[in-house]
Amino acid sequence: MATNYKATPRRNESPEKFIKRFTRKCKKLGILDEYKDRRFFKSPSEKRRLAKKKALARHKKWLAKQRKFQ
Repeated sequence: MATNYKATPRRNESPEKFIKRFTRKCKKLGILDEYKDRRFFKSPSEKRRLAKKKALARHKKWLAKQRKFQ
C-alpha cells in the first residue's frame, strides 16, 4: 500500500530534475499504480483472478531465468 510522499527541492536543483526525481520516487513507491488500480471497482473474484494471473507470469519469468543459467 502506498503512502503519502512529501518532497522538497534540493538546493540549486532545477525544477525539471526535481519533477523527474519526484515521479521516479512515486513509481518506486507504487503510488501511481495504486491510483490506477483504485479508479474503478473490482469485485473480489476479479482481484483473485488477476492476482493468480500475475503470480503465474512471475513464475514463468522465474523459470525462464533458471533455464538461462543451466
